[in-house]
This record gives sequence, structure tokens and C-alpha cells, in this order.
Amino acid sequence: MTEVFATADLIDNHGEVLGSCETQFQAYGGRDAFHGPIATIKCHEDNALVKEQLNQPGEGWVLVVDGGGSLRTALLGDQVAKAAFDNGWAGVIIHGAVRDVTELAKIDLGIKALGSNPRKSGKTGAGFLDIPVAFGNVLFTPEAWVYSDQDGVVISDEKLDLPV
Repeated sequence: MTEVFATADLIDNHGEVLGSCETQFQAYGGRDAFHGPIATIKCHEDNALVKEQLNQPGEGWVLVVDGGGSLRTALLGDQVAKAAFDNGWAGVIIHGAVRDVTELAKIDLGIKALGSNPRKSGKTGAGFLDIPVAFGNVLFTPEAWVYSDQDGVVISDEKLDLPV
């Protein structure tokens, strides 16, 4: 059974213990609402680590990618997103750009990003895995929990009880 939640209700019920990301993301994936424990990457215009992570078993986790807000190159496209879905990831939140937006909308994966750009990113593997990343006035810490829907992105230090 899919857990149903609304980030507005989570904020109303849990108040100040939750962080609310102020960054205004666009939704690109086929799944409107998603949540899970956080894995992180910090990279700039290079998606080699993103591809590597999303090709590993996701087990319902959400990959949060701090791309520095760059819209010059895409950090996620349809092939990597399809691999994320196939490997059981719940979603990807990118502080940067995506590409192949028509195809991303067909994949049952939560995908949030700042915008799109058809330009491919670098592939050198530059970046950092599993470190705290910050944007939107919140800190995304590995193994904390993220909840995302059409209203926004909410962060909790631990898993929240959701209505059944």
C-alpha cells in the first residue's frame, strides 16, 4: 500500500521540528509525491556520481543532488532516471537541471529540479558522496528523511508516522 501524505499536513502536525525547503522546484517525474531516507551528492555540472549512485539498489531512498543551482548542464536525463526507477529509488531532488523532460514524465519516479537544459554534463566523477548539502535554507543530511509533493519539500531528522 502506498503511503499517502501532504507536506502541508506534515508541517501542521510536526511544526518546527521539520525543515521546509524554500527553493521553488519544478516536478518532472511521473510520481507527484515521494519520500524516503536521504542519500546525497554534491557536484557541479558533472553527473558521473549521480549515474553511479542511481545504478545501485535504491531501496526506497531519495537522492538529493546539490548541483550548485547551475542550469548550464543537465545532471539527470531519461536513461539515468529509468535506471533509478529500475533500482528502486523513490525519487531524485536536483538543485540544478534535468533533460529529456517528456520522457521523465513517463517514469514512475519522483523528480524535482530547478529547470531543464538539453546540454549533457561532464563525466569526470568530480564531486562528493554522502555529505550534508544545503540549499533552500535547509540542510539535507544523509539518512535524514525527505517528503516531497506538489506543495514542496520537507525534511525530518527521522521517519514520520504517516496516515494509513
